[in-house]
Amino acid sequence: MEKRELTCIGCPLGCAVTVVLENGEIKSVTGNTCKRGDDYARKEVTHPTRIVTSTVTVEGGSAPVVSVKTKEDIPKDKIFDCVRALRGVSVKAPVHMGDVILENAAGTGVDIIATKTVL
Repeated sequence: MEKRELTCIGCPLGCAVTVVLENGEIKSVTGNTCKRGDDYARKEVTHPTRIVTSTVTVEGGSAPVVSVKTKEDIPKDKIFDCVRALRGVSVKAPVHMGDVILENAAGTGVDIIATKTVL
């Protein structure tokens, strides 16, 4: 039997959640005060994902860089591949919030999008 202690990030409460696993199967989730805590804990121990944030260079813009993020969460083990895929990426101004900066980042099927507008 394995116990995993997590701090839930599903809502602002930050509950201390305990997940009990047996042979890789979740037996119980305790400590959460809402359904999001249960969902988060189950996903975190079986298939952890994250949103990746970074910046890319803007050519000819009112700012030298634009902030970007993955449009959706990606598998945690793909984070560094995603960041490497952004190395050397440069865009020409104007860039608008929501513009796709890089399609299918690191083969995840998830696009990198701009999170602000740079004119």
